[in-house]
Formats: sequence, structure tokens, C-alpha cells
Amino acid sequence: MPTNFTFSINTGSPEPIYRQIFEQVRRRIASGQLSAGQEIPSVRELAQTLAVHPMTVSKTYSLLEAQGLLERRRGLSMVVAAQHTQAAPSTSRVELLRPTLEKAAAETRQLELTAAQALKLFQQILKEGEKP
Repeated sequence: MPTNFTFSINTGSPEPIYRQIFEQVRRRIASGQLSAGQEIPSVRELAQTLAVHPMTVSKTYSLLEAQGLLERRRGLSMVVAAQHTQAAPSTSRVELLRPTLEKAAAETRQLELTAAQALKLFQQILKEGEKP
């Protein structure tokens, strides 16, 4: 499995695991981290790594293929589809982030936190994820 092919799966999330994997692959293709022709882990390999049922990974891969993000090669591993040779424009990547931020904004209002408190937390979380 490629070293940059790690996932963050939250089993306690209301979002199904297949959807979490789907969105992470979609974002990596949009950002250019995964590009045309790059092999992805086999269903079995990814299922073992994530300790999930292989059908979960198979469903995810089928959805990614239906969306034109992955290509199936008979007898070989799946690859990122040919049309994804470079990162999507910044505006497209921003639109991928929008639903997550809308949800975070709604939760901020429900918790009656200020925008400054939420932004400070967001900046802190972004810094935690940066490579040293």
C-alpha cells in the first residue's frame, strides 16, 4: 500500500465507514495527492488495514469507479482514473470543504460558542496536523 494512503476512520461517527473512505479518496484526488494511474490498495489489503469488512471497501471502490475517480483493470489493481492528472482548481477544493465547515458552523451556533472561539480551535487543530 502506498505510504501516503492512510485513512482516518471514526467508528463512532454517524457517517458510514464506506462514506468516510469515499470522501478521503475523493479529497486526495482533488488535491493531487493521488494522480492518474496511481494504484490503490486492493480490497482485501485495505479491509485488513482498517479492520473493516471487505464488502465495505468493495462498495466504496464501486462508488468511486461510478463517479469516474477510479478505473478497474481486469486482473490488476484499481488505479486513479486517467483524467485526474493534476490537482483540481482551488475553488473546487474549497467547495469540497464547504459541507464540513457548514456542519461545524451549525454545531458552533448550537453550542453557543463565538466565532472567535471556533476559529481559534480550528487554527489549533490545523497546526496539530502539520508536519514538523
